[in-house]
Amino acid sequence: MRSLAIHSLPLGASDATRIAARLGVPMHEISLHSFPDGELRVAVAAAASTTVIYAALDRPNDKLLAILFAAEALRRGGAKRLVLLAPYLCYMRQDAAFQRGEAISQKVIGRLLAGIVDRVITVDAHLHRTTDIKEIFPGIQADNLPAMPAIADWLRGVGFDPGMIVVGPDVESRAWVGDLAGRLGLAHTVAQKSRFGDRSVEMRFDDPKLFAGRPVLLIDDIVSSGSTLIACGKALVAAGAKSIDAIVTHALFPAELTSTFVRAGIRSVRSTHSVPHPTNAISLDDIFVAALNKEGCGTVLPQGPSRE
Repeated sequence: MRSLAIHSLPLGASDATRIAARLGVPMHEISLHSFPDGELRVAVAAAASTTVIYAALDRPNDKLLAILFAAEALRRGGAKRLVLLAPYLCYMRQDAAFQRGEAISQKVIGRLLAGIVDRVITVDAHLHRTTDIKEIFPGIQADNLPAMPAIADWLRGVGFDPGMIVVGPDVESRAWVGDLAGRLGLAHTVAQKSRFGDRSVEMRFDDPKLFAGRPVLLIDDIVSSGSTLIACGKALVAAGAKSIDAIVTHALFPAELTSTFVRAGIRSVRSTHSVPHPTNAISLDDIFVAALNKEGCGTVLPQGPSRE
């Protein structure tokens, strides 16, 4: 039995294949079949002693069941250690009961996954009141990797205006916006956000004159409805920004929303490969290879020339 292998859900298999090639380990696509009544059949290839399940958990409900069934088959097939590599981790935003009777989904999903796998690896999990991802997954290893090093490397590769201002959409974004700006030697600030519903957002800046005639880079961890990005774009246009580009860690929004971003003044939106999406431009392979290399997978192959 091989010491390590990657098994991927079908969506995301191309990303998993690249990572497996870098690690010099096999990659197998998990087979999924839906019966007419909606039930799911899952089949896996031969397990390795340490098996990585690769699954970006956007639109998560069926995927969670697929992981549960795949884990059962892999354990029965001889896997001694299971690692879930979930570049996007679902159900993290509901970390408290905001209304009476609400479920705290973060706790439920944490306990579920902790009962299935031995380690969880993710990127920029959407944590607010939870300070450490290890609190979510009792009794197992958990790693919440930052995307900013990969984003900074990508920006250095494509080039950027040294006069650009890095902008976050709210106070909660201050840490990662400051991290990216610090890596690149750029100025940064964050907006004051007021949310009135899932799709109703208002933005303002303490010093709008700061943006007059300057290029702006908007940074956000998750974009789903796009309302925050759109409101930010409109506020920056009103403040006289020279140009506005956006980078998103997790692109969950419909592809057709891109035209709405353009109308709001945002000329480009690019995302990491955490979730398969037409805006994908920034590889996370390096950080995943480094994390999985700790599993003792052997020689890591050098990265080829970037095609991003």
